[in-house]
Amino acid sequence: MKDTEEVPVQFLVANMTCGGCARSVTRAIQSVDPIAQITIDPSSRRVEVASDQPRAAFEEALAQAGF
Repeated sequence: MKDTEEVPVQFLVANMTCGGCARSVTRAIQSVDPIAQITIDPSSRRVEVASDQPRAAFEEALAQAGF
């Protein structure tokens, strides 16, 4: 059980254009928090992550992955 609360954060990933991109986004997010709950909507290019990790950590991982 985690000591901190999971807070959902949303990202607009403008250059996520295909299923392969969505898989890469998932891997980037899981590199920060392997048990994060991830919801990806490729048509709107939105990603929602429920995690106790800071938003900045996900932003950095997405940037390093080219997003």
